[in-house]
Amino acid sequence: MHYEPCSLAARIAVRERPDICPDREAKSHMNLLEICSFSGHKIYPAKGKTYVRVDSSANMCTFRFINGKAASYFLQRLNPRKIRWTVIYRRLNKKGITEEVQKKRSRRTVKHERAIVGASWDAIRAKRNQKPDARAAARQAAISKSKDAKKAAAAAKKAANPAGSQPKVSKQQAKGFAPKAAATSR
Repeated sequence: MHYEPCSLAARIAVRERPDICPDREAKSHMNLLEICSFSGHKIYPAKGKTYVRVDSSANMCTFRFINGKAASYFLQRLNPRKIRWTVIYRRLNKKGITEEVQKKRSRRTVKHERAIVGASWDAIRAKRNQKPDARAAARQAAISKSKDAKKAAAAAKKAANPAGSQPKVSKQQAKGFAPKAAATSR
């Protein structure tokens, strides 16, 4: 028998003292939460569908579903692991867990300064620490030195091989071919 008080004071008393109304149970919402047999979602009180199946051995199996869609998929014997919105699918395929996993730290490359084959590390450091005007002067000196060396090489080549001493000979003449016969007219 359900007792329904009429006055506000009586209603408050029933809320505060569940022993006045014996059929009313003092349960928290957490105890009343159930889990959908198909999707794995939480089912809150007064929500969802219940499906009772009686087996051949007179055993009753009770299934709770969050909505008609979950019940329909269950009765069609669809696999919840293949339905994308189910909790089981999301857990298997690692969906929605990005905020739980810490971002992997990328290793920063550390520069190591070391010698190159032709130069020691001290020589490299000395050149790097040179003033720009000293470096420019050294560059100009190296350029003028190489130009002088080229001029000297060209002069030596000219002296060893005078231009007018040898007549120019074609490759065929040098190989010993006879000249072509001159064309004669009748």
